Amino acid sequence: MDKASTIYLLTFIRNRDRATLQQLVMNYRPNGTEMDTVIRTIQKNYLGIRNACLYDYSNGPLEGINRKIKELKRSCSGFSNLRHFFIRIKLIHA
Repeated sequence: MDKASTIYLLTFIRNRDRATLQQLVMNYRPNGTEMDTVIRTIQKNYLGIRNACLYDYSNGPLEGINRKIKELKRSCSGFSNLRHFFIRIKLIHA
C-alpha cells in the first residue's frame, strides 16, 4: 500500500468524515494491492469504525487501568492479605 493511499484514508477517519469514508469504502474496486486487504478489513468492521467517527467515547482509559492491574498482579504475587492488594490498586489510580 502506498503512503498516499494510507494518508488519504486516515484523513477521512481523523476528520470524522463519515459520508466520504463510506463512499470510498463502498465504491472501492480491488486492484491487487495491499489496499484491498485494508478496505476489506474496514468493510468487515465498518459499523465499529463508523461509530468511532460518530462518537467521542473511548475505552482506552479503562483498558489502561486493566493493564496496570494485570501488571500489578504479575509483579506482586504472594500478598498475604487480599485487602493489601486492593489498597495497592487504589494507590495506582490515586
